[in-house]
Amino acid sequence: MAEFSSASTLPTPPESQTRLHFGKLQHGCEHYKRRCKIRAPCCNQIFSCRHCHNDAMGSLSDPKERHELVRRDVKQVICSICDTEQEAAKVCANCGVNMGEYYCEICKFYDDITEKGQFHCDECGICRVGGRDNFFHCPTCGMFSCEGSCYSVSLQGNHPCVENSMKSFCPVCYEYLFDSIKGTTIMTCGHTMHMDCFDEMAEQNQYRCPICSKTIFDMSRNWEHLDQEVCSTSYQIFVDENCWSLHMIIDDQILGFFANFLGIFIFVLVIAYLFVMADPMYEGN
Repeated sequence: MAEFSSASTLPTPPESQTRLHFGKLQHGCEHYKRRCKIRAPCCNQIFSCRHCHNDAMGSLSDPKERHELVRRDVKQVICSICDTEQEAAKVCANCGVNMGEYYCEICKFYDDITEKGQFHCDECGICRVGGRDNFFHCPTCGMFSCEGSCYSVSLQGNHPCVENSMKSFCPVCYEYLFDSIKGTTIMTCGHTMHMDCFDEMAEQNQYRCPICSKTIFDMSRNWEHLDQEVCSTSYQIFVDENCWSLHMIIDDQILGFFANFLGIFIFVLVIAYLFVMADPMYEGN
């Protein structure tokens, strides 16, 4: 009886399909995994991505030479597999590989990691991540939020809205939020910041918005705990029938210290008085 291996029963993918995925996740930079580089039309230099260009050009010593790349202006890309320069497209015209599993013709944006759920937002004019179905666009604050973060789709039309809150700088790290590749969150006051910066503030026990100083966390439990602490070591004086009260927050140890000090002070006064009265020179004698 002839023996058949399990591998022989599996269909062999077409060579064209195998070629499309050749080199996937093996090229790119710290910002994106992709199989191409871009030629920046503003300075005619080659970079792995737009952010690499902006980092390099933004750190030039001469302020006049500093500039940023407009993503839509990119026309030429260089395939990382065969090193062929060509017009921007998803598939390399020479070797036939996908230069990015995700490709946006408008933004000239490439990315091999499609699990991010990339999609192009016509209202924003740029690509976003997280899945189109999980997002909504607010025309006032320009804010995108995904389900499971600070904004869910169920909150559409019912969220704290500050005009152009996304078209501003993070109040902690000062990175421009609209173009940032980091996750963002919106605070209860309506202002926006990076999620990482938000978490760092929480770790540092900073509970107020850096912009408007409003409380950005639910502090009700903290206030309840504080009230319990106050009630256990305080004396309450009721002023009228409306139960308006003034809490004199006096710690028991502090009260004891003042009581002892007052007792000693009175004792010293009594002794001094007795010495004075016993003095024959005293006029009262």
